[in-house]
Amino acid sequence: MILRHMSAAAAALALLALPAAAMAQAAKPNDAQIAHIAYTAGQLDIAAGKQALAKSHNKAVRDFAQEMVRDHTAVNDQALALVKKLGVTPQANPTSTALSGAAAAKLKAYAKLSGAAFDKAYVDNEVAYHKTVNGALESTLIPSAQNGELKALLQTGLKLFTEHQHHAEMLAAGLK
Repeated sequence: MILRHMSAAAAALALLALPAAAMAQAAKPNDAQIAHIAYTAGQLDIAAGKQALAKSHNKAVRDFAQEMVRDHTAVNDQALALVKKLGVTPQANPTSTALSGAAAAKLKAYAKLSGAAFDKAYVDNEVAYHKTVNGALESTLIPSAQNGELKALLQTGLKLFTEHQHHAEMLAAGLK
């Protein structure tokens, strides 16, 4: 299974540092909204990873970014297969919209950085973003999911994203 092979799982959502409370304060999301939030978060981390691959010359940062692109692509492919199987159309919502807007601003800001300044900003944000996403998964998305298969995919994702958070934290400590 693809998820099992992910060594540090989808460092997910590399660009945003929304407080977990902001993600959780919206009304309890339904499964279609949860699917959209999860997919959007993955897409944002893929974009951040691609930006890091284009800008960074640090091997450890590039390896991490490649892992994020690979893992999030795999997770999103599984999520798309699941929503197709379930006949669910992911539904845009205030949380997924906020994620996209904040991520676009981060990408734009990071485009102005280079070298060690870019590497540090990217990795520090990966740490913060994973903490946020993991908190939202634990406190809101997993408890709100009604479909058992969706809930199971989110739980597996949480395990993987926690590994990504730890990897990002170790990488950040080495960049100081």
